Amino acid sequence: MVERIGSGGFANIELVQHATTKQKFALKRIDCHSTEDQIAAQREVEYHKLFDHSGILSCEGSAVVGTADIMHNQTSQVQILLPYYPRGTLQQELERRSVAANPFPESLVCSLFLQILRAVHHMHTAEPNPMAHRDINPRNVLLSAEDMRPVLMDLGSTCIARVSVASHAQAQRLQDDASQNSSMTYRAPELFQVDSRCEVDERTDVWSLGCLLYALCFYQSPYDPVADRGDSVALAVQSERLQIPTGSLYSTDLHNAITWMLTPDPTMRPHVAQLLNRFADMAALADSGDGLQQKATNGSVANV
Repeated sequence: MVERIGSGGFANIELVQHATTKQKFALKRIDCHSTEDQIAAQREVEYHKLFDHSGILSCEGSAVVGTADIMHNQTSQVQILLPYYPRGTLQQELERRSVAANPFPESLVCSLFLQILRAVHHMHTAEPNPMAHRDINPRNVLLSAEDMRPVLMDLGSTCIARVSVASHAQAQRLQDDASQNSSMTYRAPELFQVDSRCEVDERTDVWSLGCLLYALCFYQSPYDPVADRGDSVALAVQSERLQIPTGSLYSTDLHNAITWMLTPDPTMRPHVAQLLNRFADMAALADSGDGLQQKATNGSVANV
């Protein structure tokens, strides 16, 4: 072990180095206090193996040490060996840019977001059941050192996307799971107060993606200030009209995409497939616009 690089809940992440090759990895250790905890942690390993996509973090290996037994006060530990990304997370990149007042150009916002959409679409079209990540936020997106390629991580919240809720008990269980596993300021409205008869689908992730796109533009979720003030995020996501910051550097198309995803009624939200088509066009347009602006700055194009 080189050093501890992260922690949260019952999990710790350590930077480790192969004794012979000196290659570095991230080792995630999940402490399990019950059989249910251990099954959930092992399921996370299985999801890493299920999703074969360059935009979703792969698993280099895994092990289970000990046996969890709550009756005899015995714990186990599920260990997951993961690739190491020295550049860190998108959250860390946003914090650096916020301090330097250096926002992403629109072309990079669209490019990064399009790549994240492709990874999420891979999850949403999984066989035999569409899967939802349920905790998409900048802390769960790694960036490669060489080209800032985004990679979705932390699959511990992942679950079957489409759920038919038919009782109060089912609703309460889904609500409790969301409270435990889905970051509050990126959580979809329908997961704060789950109706006893409703349908929940993969568009919970689309809401989170809308918050993430807002953060790509403005450094944080639109609901982070609500939480910082101590106000109710649950009430805000259901009743407050989203406000785009005054003086935004970004296009109306990008603003409209954010508000489309942050539609409180999940049946009115787009699916990721719709967003893929839209952002492919927007990325090409933004890249072209940035290129023209760069040429104008260099004096090689007049009257742009």
